[in-house]
Order: sequence, then structure tokens, then C-alpha cells
Amino acid sequence: MIRVLIADDEPMIRAGVRAVLSTDPGIEVVAEAADGREAVELVHAHHPAVAVLDIRMPRTNGIEAAAEIRRTAPGTGVVMLTTFGEDDYILRALGGGAAGFLIKSGEPEELIAGVRAVADGAAYLSPKVAARVVAHLSATGAGTLADRRTAARERVAALTARERDVLAFLGSGLSNGQIARRLHVVEGTVKAHVSSILARLGVDNRAAAAVVAHEAGIVAPAQPPSDR
Repeated sequence: MIRVLIADDEPMIRAGVRAVLSTDPGIEVVAEAADGREAVELVHAHHPAVAVLDIRMPRTNGIEAAAEIRRTAPGTGVVMLTTFGEDDYILRALGGGAAGFLIKSGEPEELIAGVRAVADGAAYLSPKVAARVVAHLSATGAGTLADRRTAARERVAALTARERDVLAFLGSGLSNGQIARRLHVVEGTVKAHVSSILARLGVDNRAAAAVVAHEAGIVAPAQPPSDR
């Protein structure tokens, strides 16, 4: 059972997220918070596998809460809920260690897939979020879209063929175990490849590596239901 905490200052949003997650018998919502500070406190009290956080909340916002959770409760993965127009926040949350990014107006299936992926130790970027991050980087002095794609492909070219395969699956939200099954290798081998990929790409976490995969256009097809 995947234990989940939901944090959003809007009761209707919390109710909607809870309703979607309740359709999956393998997910249990164990706590709800109305702001980031309360979210951190409830994470320490309930030890959920995943915390689903709104980016903009009173007292402590989602980005600050995510960083605190990753620092003090590393066993809890963080999924950020975003709306259009929050691209700067998404980039800050990437740097803070959040592992999943979903659009509030996205499909319910994406929410469940994101929570499951992060619970498995993977990174999950909604396709819409990934596209916006890449476009936003290009629009804010980080290079044109074509330049960033070229640069990403050059960075990916420095990886071994097997590391490129692993990065492609990582970009689509697969966990180490799922990647191992796809490549018919042991999970420890995938873990070693992921560590090497992060070092070679010069990124701090799987979510940032997933952005590079999306920029380079090498994301593998989404995982089939049998991989859950």
C-alpha cells in the first residue's frame, strides 16, 4: 500500500486529488495539509511514501516544504502540483529535489502514474510539464529551443549506449526495477548506470536528468500497465 499525504490550501483541490487517488486500491491517503508547514509536520507524523504538494501555499510554500521534506524525511518522495504560468516555480522545485511534476488540470491517470512512479523511486514529469520546462528554459536566456536540443543531444552522446537506454526509460518515469526488467539486467546494474548518468550529465537528481532526456528527444514509450 502506497501511503500518500496531500497538501493544498484549497479544500476542493484536496478533495479532488483524494477522490482520484482513492480509485487505486493500492494507494491510501493518510493525511491532508492546508499549507506547507503543516505538510512537513504531517510527513514526520505519518511517514508517507509520497507527499503531493501544491506549489503555492500560505506560511510555507510547496517548494520550501519539498526541500525540507527531502532534507528531514528522505524516505518520502515529493510530487508537485502546478498550474500554467508557474514555470519558474517548477525550475526551483527541480533544484529542491522534487521527483514528480503534474498539471492540476491533467488527466486523473497521470496523477496515479506519478504517485506510483515516485513511490518506486523514479522521476515523473507530466509530458505537458516537460514541454513547458524545455520551452521556458529556451525563453529565459538559457538558449534557443534548437540550441538546447543540440546541447542535450551532445551531452547524451557522451553516455554509453546502455546509459542512453537507461536515460530514455528514466525520462518516461520508470523505476530502477522497471528499467531492469525492460533491459533484462539486475536492478543493481541499473542503479549503477543511473549514478553514472547523473555524474556525466552534471545533474543532481533523476527529475533533472529526465528534463535532459526530453530535451534530447530520447524518451522511451510510456510504461505498460504490466510494469506496475
